[in-house]
Amino acid sequence: MTDLQDSHHEKALIIDFGSQVTQLIARRLRENGVYCEIHPYQNVTDESLKAYDPKAIIFSGGPDSVMREGSPRPPKAAYELGVPILGICYGQQVMMHDLGGRVEAGEHATAEFGRAFVTPAESKLGMLDGWFADGDEQVWMSHGDHVAEIAPGFEVYGTSPGAPFAITADLERNFFAVQFHPEVHHTPKGGELYKNFLKLAGFKGDWTMGAYREEAIARIREQVGDKNVICGLSGGVDSSVTAILLHQAIGDQLTCVFVDHGLLRKDEAKEVVAMFRDNYNIKLIHADESELFLGELDGQSDPETKRKIIGKLFIDVFQKHADTIEGAEFLAQGTLYPDVIESVSFSGGPSVTIKSHHNVGGLPEKMGLKLVEPLRELFKDEVRALGRELGLPDSFIGRHPFPGPGLAIRCPGEITREKLEILREADAVYIDQIRKHGLYDEIWQAYVAILPVKTVGVMGDGRTYDYACAMRAVTSVDGMTADYFPFSHEFLGETATRIINEVKGINRVTYDITSKPPGTIEWE
Repeated sequence: MTDLQDSHHEKALIIDFGSQVTQLIARRLRENGVYCEIHPYQNVTDESLKAYDPKAIIFSGGPDSVMREGSPRPPKAAYELGVPILGICYGQQVMMHDLGGRVEAGEHATAEFGRAFVTPAESKLGMLDGWFADGDEQVWMSHGDHVAEIAPGFEVYGTSPGAPFAITADLERNFFAVQFHPEVHHTPKGGELYKNFLKLAGFKGDWTMGAYREEAIARIREQVGDKNVICGLSGGVDSSVTAILLHQAIGDQLTCVFVDHGLLRKDEAKEVVAMFRDNYNIKLIHADESELFLGELDGQSDPETKRKIIGKLFIDVFQKHADTIEGAEFLAQGTLYPDVIESVSFSGGPSVTIKSHHNVGGLPEKMGLKLVEPLRELFKDEVRALGRELGLPDSFIGRHPFPGPGLAIRCPGEITREKLEILREADAVYIDQIRKHGLYDEIWQAYVAILPVKTVGVMGDGRTYDYACAMRAVTSVDGMTADYFPFSHEFLGETATRIINEVKGINRVTYDITSKPPGTIEWE
């Protein structure tokens, strides 16, 4: 358990018991200017907890049962530090179990999954300021087991049909516990609950991007000294913010390597080179290796095979060009906090591979370089906020995410140069339409995928046999879940007409209305 931030910041600790939405808790805290870290319960010991010195602790939810022998537990020191604790769902149950209450196995009558309504008790609770103004409050439940008897010292402040102790607190010790999930958007006033908890814990909210920028620059200078740094630049927000931050910290000691794999969007390579070489005067190697990548991908149709080919070639090409940089001892990566969290398996075992991620993993060891990861404390929205602090234009900071393998995963089946050119043109028309209608900033990610099928069409008096494409646009907070964007039929019709008229090779346009889950945001 390592503190990633300087110790002078007020810190909260989230002990993770395996919930699918633990990251959302951290985002709620960060939104209130509070620095926090997530650590799996098995990594938190009495000693490490005291060394971390949190100002408050949150127990996350989780899928286990406190009645199972060997189920997850927080260290005993958590209850003895004298700091406020908030237990959520499984976190509530483990608090009650550890402190003298009783939890019972779930039955149909007491289990709750989905929307529920909490009724306030007669006693008032400061953590619930702003709640119950209009009567019962909507929350999101997801529990089978339930608290049957609260621990000594606790009182009830809210009930629901399946949770008679939906909100409980021991005000003498500042211990709070809820059976629902206030971090999810399905609990409309969940943000106020976290805000009130942090206020009760005495946080001043000293976690700002302005402060972070100055601290990050100081840490980079201390770590790097007078040595040279190589940064893999993709043109995306994460690597771009990393590069600008490093350049402000160490100037000409930084060299960026931009690997052009031939799978970028229309004019993207030109835009990246102009942004960094011309506008910021950053030393940049533009490695145009498109022929190599497209040659190796020729005839490949399996999504995982394509990703692995791209990942391996990226490492080989990056190393080839990085070897030309004299005196480089560090490799900079745009690693974000979700990457750090996900690299530590909650169970200690392997996780299911949904799809391989494309990054520069393995390069530091292979090249004998040390890592510089100045964004590893940040979530995506915080990276954008830091980008603004660094002076990057909003049009660039607000760009939709773009996958490392690029258009390869928006071209299901075999990749050909012809299909890539068609895809670039169709995608450019689609994004232009979204911008013209003022919708770009309302959408998390939008793109066109070219489908591995041709369809019959009619244009003028002639028959066509061209490709079909699918437009995709989703809304999301963090990319973990997503819903399709509800375009109007007028927009869809207008855009389909433009694509068919302006892009040679496409005669049919569809719109993908699949949410995540069950689908993923990208097609491959």
